[in-house]
Amino acid sequence: MSPSSTAPAPRDPAEPTTVAVDLGERSYDILIGAGLIERAGKLLARRLPGIRVAVVSDANLADRHLPRLLAALAAAGIDATPIVLPAGEATKRFEQLEHVVDAILAARLERGDAVLALGGGVIGDLAGFAAGIVRRGMRFVQVPTSLLAQVDSSVGGKTGINTAHGKNLVGVFHQPALVLADTTVLDTLSSREFAAGYAELAKYGLIDRPDFFAWLEANHAEVFAGGPARTEAIAVSCRAKAAVVAADEREDGARALLNLGHTFGHALEGATGYATDRLVHGEAVAIGMVLAHRFSATLGLCPQEDAARVERHLSDVGLPTRIAAIPGERLTTAMLMPRIAQDKKVRRGSLTFILTRGIGRAFVANDVDPVAVESFLQQELAR
Repeated sequence: MSPSSTAPAPRDPAEPTTVAVDLGERSYDILIGAGLIERAGKLLARRLPGIRVAVVSDANLADRHLPRLLAALAAAGIDATPIVLPAGEATKRFEQLEHVVDAILAARLERGDAVLALGGGVIGDLAGFAAGIVRRGMRFVQVPTSLLAQVDSSVGGKTGINTAHGKNLVGVFHQPALVLADTTVLDTLSSREFAAGYAELAKYGLIDRPDFFAWLEANHAEVFAGGPARTEAIAVSCRAKAAVVAADEREDGARALLNLGHTFGHALEGATGYATDRLVHGEAVAIGMVLAHRFSATLGLCPQEDAARVERHLSDVGLPTRIAAIPGERLTTAMLMPRIAQDKKVRRGSLTFILTRGIGRAFVANDVDPVAVESFLQQELAR
């Protein structure tokens, strides 16, 4: 079974797979393949001639990948200013945003130059936000180094930082000019990091591609192992997101479906203080997607067997699926409900969730009863 009849594996494995994001004058390509960091200079020089760049990364990646990227840029004659930030979700805050903005301005980069994000979702979100506001908008290039970033956060132009009130509540929509998804960097990820990204792969199947979810159930071992199955899964996911973004760039309608599991997931992250030793984003999304299916089943919308199937598959790949699996302080509804009420999808005080009528049948549910949500969470906290 193929995950998508429109996403055949590339004929020449040495050449990257190209996924186009169609946004008129702001259209761009996602290139997916091996060794793209070493080729980044040539690719940028060809597509964005004459640019200078600020390369934003974190302390962990500075040792792993930054030297190779800087060498590739230098070889192509591209002047680059590295900006290295602390690693971790706590970096997505105003203080680090100010640091990046100051460094870009100190390097005297111009509006036609680019901010390049080398990292996972944290770096991509923060660097993209900086690119969107410095000089009222600079060019932006994504070089995502995590599976989660390659299939989700690097595509679509959503940028931002966290505040004490919640996750990603301050930011802008600012599309990249190019995304380079180097599949070889994924070999350096820990099993936990890769599994966290896999949650976003599964999400695309659960939204509206049930055949892809079934393919993942049958082929997840090969996706984890690498090779053609991994590239295929990334390409299918990027095509799925590109189609949604092209139809609803600013999340006014169908794009909200990409938040399946995220309302619950963001509340869990906030309640744990974004402590990555307790919970990382992909793990929160995995638990959130299980909760979304179980809540839908509780409301009589989704077959119980579909909810059980989602939980079983995510558990099989090593992801947490229950709130009780989160280590540390036991969470309560008092910790979670205020964060759910502050979610970005809230409209005029009404709760909005992405619910489902079964695998591949997600939909936007408005005016969800907060009493029903709290009652459901009380049951889940006791599991």
